Amino acid sequence: MKDQQDTLHKQQIQITFYITKSLKSSFFADNKPQNMRLIVRKTVYLQKTILPMYIYEHKEWPHFSWNKERVGEELNKVHKAVGYLMGRLSLIGFNDKMSAVVESISHDIIASSEIEGVELNSEQVRSSVARKLGVQIQNSTESSRYIDGVVEMALDATINFNKPLTNERLFGWHNCLFPTGWSGPTKIDVAKYRSGEMKVISGMFGREKVHYVAPAPERIGEEMNRFLNWFNSDTHNGYVKSAIAHLWFVCIHPFDDGNGRIGRAIADMALSQAENSKMRFFSISHQINKDKKQYYDILEETQKGNCDITEWIVWYLDCLLRSVEQSDETLSKVLNKAIFWQNHAETILSERQREVLNMYLDGYPGKLTAKNWAKRVKVSPDTAARDIKDLIEKSILIPQQGRVRDVFYGIRCSDSILVIPMPEDL
Repeated sequence: MKDQQDTLHKQQIQITFYITKSLKSSFFADNKPQNMRLIVRKTVYLQKTILPMYIYEHKEWPHFSWNKERVGEELNKVHKAVGYLMGRLSLIGFNDKMSAVVESISHDIIASSEIEGVELNSEQVRSSVARKLGVQIQNSTESSRYIDGVVEMALDATINFNKPLTNERLFGWHNCLFPTGWSGPTKIDVAKYRSGEMKVISGMFGREKVHYVAPAPERIGEEMNRFLNWFNSDTHNGYVKSAIAHLWFVCIHPFDDGNGRIGRAIADMALSQAENSKMRFFSISHQINKDKKQYYDILEETQKGNCDITEWIVWYLDCLLRSVEQSDETLSKVLNKAIFWQNHAETILSERQREVLNMYLDGYPGKLTAKNWAKRVKVSPDTAARDIKDLIEKSILIPQQGRVRDVFYGIRCSDSILVIPMPEDL
């Protein structure tokens, strides 16, 4: 490999010399248009055939470099945000922490698939995650074999973060994503690295745009062994390691399909290593999905650049920072629910009242009205009205603005916390 890279470097020098010499001669000789056109054609040809187009074609590959000062500034922000998050988590018990973990991992799985255009049933994902973690949740549903497989991959990456990452383990993850051996209408190689060329393409048929051409299949074995050896022994800051691992893996693009999702699972594994914890409280895939276009743009730019990956790491850490800050929303739901039940541990409530309150405290979308109450638990309007009246008298439900016949309510968790359920689109 090193000999090939050295040869490539010499060829680049030769091309530069040729271009310079040709251009100089054109000014001092017979500066004919046909001669200039010939020079341009030769130059373009040589650039396309010999000059590096992708990051793995540079002689430095895969020895990445970055601006330590800029990366350090972003790292400080991430560490501060994670510290604040962990401080808030210390206020709640183990069961409530596990509820937060269920929400975070579920969001991560759903978002990672959505990035690739794959939509998963959110309730099935949440139920599958909860069952595999041994967490009781409201309104649990059966999940498909496919969703169970996707969940198993995500949990293996986070829970078993201290186990070595191996080819066999990656093959198992790949099988979880494609248990039938098909990706849509296409038969693919499953649980093994690709045997054909790989291009990342977008656009309509006949007008395709090539964004990236991955290393040739005969290089995959060597490239992956080098990547895995690095991942299992690297001592970089875990957050930086996560950024590098994500980029490096998707640059190799070793599978026929599923590279993005597996790459993000590897990145999550590095994040768990950074925190030395099996519990995930924030989802970087959720944030990436919000910034999908920017994600693909910076990824393509980096893949077509050299081995200085400062911009990629800075972008990734900024994305990580925003995902930690966003997790406050999910955590707030868990904290509010925990505070509510601490304050009402001795309050006499019916099972039906407990069910509906838990549902809205978990983030059920929609206003808490008598009509929605009756519809949700399948009772008469009079029964729903009696349930709500009882909770008002106990200062649990606080009437908000609304028409006389359609008042909506907030849930009083404490003297300073009032949760007002609202539709998701508001």
